[in-house]
Amino acid sequence: MFLIFNKQKIYTYLISIVTVVLLFCIAGIFTNNKDAVSTSVTNEKLLPIYNVKTEETKVALTMNCAWNADDIDSILETLEKNNTKITFFMVGDWIEKYPEAVKKIYEAGHEIGSHSDTHPHVNNLTYEQNIEEIEKSNEKIKNITGIKTDLYRTPYGEYNQTVIKAAQDSGYYTIQWSLDTLDYTGINGDEMWKRIKDKMRAGDIILMHNGTEHTADSLDMIIKNIKEKGLGIVKVSELIYKDNYTIDAKGTQNIN
Repeated sequence: MFLIFNKQKIYTYLISIVTVVLLFCIAGIFTNNKDAVSTSVTNEKLLPIYNVKTEETKVALTMNCAWNADDIDSILETLEKNNTKITFFMVGDWIEKYPEAVKKIYEAGHEIGSHSDTHPHVNNLTYEQNIEEIEKSNEKIKNITGIKTDLYRTPYGEYNQTVIKAAQDSGYYTIQWSLDTLDYTGINGDEMWKRIKDKMRAGDIILMHNGTEHTADSLDMIIKNIKEKGLGIVKVSELIYKDNYTIDAKGTQNIN
């Protein structure tokens, strides 16, 4: 009887020990997997859309509005004459100063996106501050046009994980560019065209600015030259994919 009792106790102890060891192992596996998933998500590099992989022969022409509005009428006349619609990215401060210009752009059938509210260095802002910059600008756009945009271009072309995540979580597509005319440096139209003509491909997003020395007087030539290359000019929303896409390491958006 004594031996039987001790054997049972030994079996009980062994079962308890094995159970505890198994529980520790399971807990360790779960923790490791959780850490692996968390690391994977955290380390995913978020990028804006620089250009789009497409079989369609089209590019998007975009214009940032942050300085004055002296050339807006001329720009709109040129766009109308060439039957061309583009995307204007507007800073909130600019919208406040030039509401009539915003209204003219919208009523002419062009697309409007946010370019932040105050044009800060967004890499220095918190997640919440980045959201505030986009939303304040968007609210000003909506007050004039009645339309809420889902397009955002960061000031200075700056971005990091926080900037892109803030835009993404708020429902915005962050739009960079693949071709820069450098019009803001004061170069003339021929120099702008020389910079981009041999690099231009279907799916490119082209950057220009209003309020510069030669953008308005160069626009007609640039539009005609783009079309002579066999490329149509469209708004950003007519170029990018809104669903089922990936963005590769170079910022090229691909359809899944």
